[in-house]
Amino acid sequence: MNATIQPEKIKHYPVLLKEIISIITPQYGGTFIDCTFGQGGYSKKILSYPKSKIIALDRDKESIILSKEIKKKFKERFFFENIKFSEINKINLPKENIKSIIFDLGYSYSQIKDSSKGISFDSLGELNMKMGLNSFSAKDVIHKLDHKDLDKIFKLFGDEKDSKRIANKIVRFRKNKIINTQDLVKIIDSSKRKKNFKINNATKTFQALRIFVNKEVSELIYGLINAVKILKPGGKIVVVTFHSLEDKIVKFFFRNLSENKSISRYMPKLSSKKKILKMMNKKPIVPSLEEIKKNPPSRSAKLRFAIKDEDDQNFEEEILKKFDYLLETENLSKKI
Repeated sequence: MNATIQPEKIKHYPVLLKEIISIITPQYGGTFIDCTFGQGGYSKKILSYPKSKIIALDRDKESIILSKEIKKKFKERFFFENIKFSEINKINLPKENIKSIIFDLGYSYSQIKDSSKGISFDSLGELNMKMGLNSFSAKDVIHKLDHKDLDKIFKLFGDEKDSKRIANKIVRFRKNKIINTQDLVKIIDSSKRKKNFKINNATKTFQALRIFVNKEVSELIYGLINAVKILKPGGKIVVVTFHSLEDKIVKFFFRNLSENKSISRYMPKLSSKKKILKMMNKKPIVPSLEEIKKNPPSRSAKLRFAIKDEDDQNFEEEILKKFDYLLETENLSKKI
């Protein structure tokens, strides 16, 4: 007799949940936008407060299933859109006064372990990494871009020191064989000058590919820009980051908009200045030792938040200029 052993369901832990709830105070009611619905951790907790309402967004079609379950329970207080959060400004919000907008930039355990997505270097089979609403996959990137482009992607998006060696070896290898996930792991391993015993050798290259395939840089930048634009003064924007590149973007964004700004670039610097955001903490909030013990992946999380101070719809020029080199790298996708 054959017995089928069901794998234990891994519990999903929303990162820094207590801290976020204390910042956004849903117990007093209001409408909140959960830009990264995922497994619904933040949304379900916010909805536990009866005066609250959630507008949830997620690009991953797998999230639609869970969203329907929550919708049945909270018909009048929960709404879901299967869109990228960079398109937050396209949501129909005629009478909504948004109290807070929340971004959790991490990936859930189920997404990482979903072999069809191929995010993890432990995945078997074809390279993918598409999180939803994508136009190309990691397989396309690996097989269609030249060694210079691959080198640039691995270096800027993954901070990979051996990016050139890895890129050159990929180009040589693909002449004879279609590269799958395990092939790429072996190529990276054989390209590394020094072995890393703290993290897998493939971690940084896989991170770079995931960021590039999902256009995470422009998603984040335009997501933040459009979130600030739809917020009214007093509204809060909360962001949880998990790696240095996205935290660098969020940190600059908040600091830049919390400084005195000229209303127009054509006006003298000393005239008509205003602050768009008010930063509440100079340093990020990080998980407690207790949370890290319960949920080890949370150890790299950093939470930053700010309050909308004044309205201004024309503030993005300096931000786009600051990260132009990253956006240009993202645009290499036009070659695919």
